[in-house]
Amino acid sequence: MRIDHKLQQIQNQIYQACTRVNRSISDVHIVAVTKSVSIERTEEALQAGLNHLGENRPEGLLTKQAVITTAARWHYIGSLQTRKVKQVINSISVLHSLDRLSLADEIQKRADHTIDCFVQVNVSREEAKHGIELKDVQSFIESLNEHDRIRVIGLMTMAPHTANDEVIRSLFKSLKDMQLKIASNNYPYAPCTELSMGMSNDFEIAIEEGATYVRIGTALVGDESEDVI
Repeated sequence: MRIDHKLQQIQNQIYQACTRVNRSISDVHIVAVTKSVSIERTEEALQAGLNHLGENRPEGLLTKQAVITTAARWHYIGSLQTRKVKQVINSISVLHSLDRLSLADEIQKRADHTIDCFVQVNVSREEAKHGIELKDVQSFIESLNEHDRIRVIGLMTMAPHTANDEVIRSLFKSLKDMQLKIASNNYPYAPCTELSMGMSNDFEIAIEEGATYVRIGTALVGDESEDVI
């Protein structure tokens, strides 16, 4: 299915989720996760009006940027190895995976401008997931006050793979509560007004719980092999 057709469906789902909780659809930004699709499919996403694009590997990001000339905001959504910071940090608009001080130090060293970052939080405390624990968020953000190349615009998390919507909702709500707590501190380097949470399977729940950025891949740009209709 063409991306513009999929986008219409997803925008309708976003509208319905926003309506249920009295939010404006303009508060929600779609990050099209293009990490697993071709350059041609990525260009189709841009043509459909999706200018927030998400990549999770330096190689994929830089390969696409070398070819794609259409204006885009590139989001790095994968775990970023410290040794690879210099490859990508000045080529992205937003980093969704700031999760350790050593990474912050390297960004401070390599960035030539202030980078908008989400602090990645492992709300579900799964061993296989990256991110800091919820209880450590405030102290971690406070440790960044000397990093003038980093602006913490919000918090990010990934829900566990479960069919239990209430578990997912509870975790998203916990992150929203923490975001509000951090924002109330009025740190100049960490406004923390945004929430990056929700993917193809759970973005409606995430929006209902306050997500401002949803990262959608399969449901939006996947299935390149389908016939165009």
